[in-house]
Amino acid sequence: MIVTDSLRKKQLTILEETYAGAVPELIFNSPFELLISVILSAQCTDKRVNAVTAELFPVANTPQQFLTLGQARLEELIKPCGFFRSKAAHITAACKKLVEDFNGTVPKSFDELVLLPGVGRKTANVVMSVAFGEPAIAVDTHVFRIANRLQLATGETPLEVELGLQKAIPREKWSAAHHWLIWHGRKVCKARRPLCGECPLRKVCPSASTT
Repeated sequence: MIVTDSLRKKQLTILEETYAGAVPELIFNSPFELLISVILSAQCTDKRVNAVTAELFPVANTPQQFLTLGQARLEELIKPCGFFRSKAAHITAACKKLVEDFNGTVPKSFDELVLLPGVGRKTANVVMSVAFGEPAIAVDTHVFRIANRLQLATGETPLEVELGLQKAIPREKWSAAHHWLIWHGRKVCKARRPLCGECPLRKVCPSASTT
């Protein structure tokens, strides 16, 4: 199957029709809570993160409160998310920088967001898109996998895929398309065993199984 611009448009149309209205699963009430939730979500399910933050945010939900809480206590509270020591260290360092350099407020600039410890392009793009409503495409494992399988955008690194998706998808749909790809990866095009027989994209997917 030759993947043309026309085929990519068909793929996007099907994704939009299938996952219209898809929203993040993370539960948050402020840009700061979203930032913390996304950091915690690394190699952890959103469901588990939500369970942890339901206990965490009533205790601390501002950078200063996290610093007052202390890293040791934070480690205890976020332990179910996995990699809790490194995540706690990153969160504590990020909170310190937020207090010292940004008056305790999450910056609205991508370039400033990626200066925060523990915040890479993916996390910064999620915050820009979800918290601040700016066009952005965050490439997590689902987005990376689906983009390559569909050849909507191909690449060996998340940055290559991100740049490819920016070219393939109209800018005004970047943020929405990010959620379409995530939901498709979770529900149908799974990592180990994609459900090709149930996939609405099967006829326009160059990676679809014929068995």
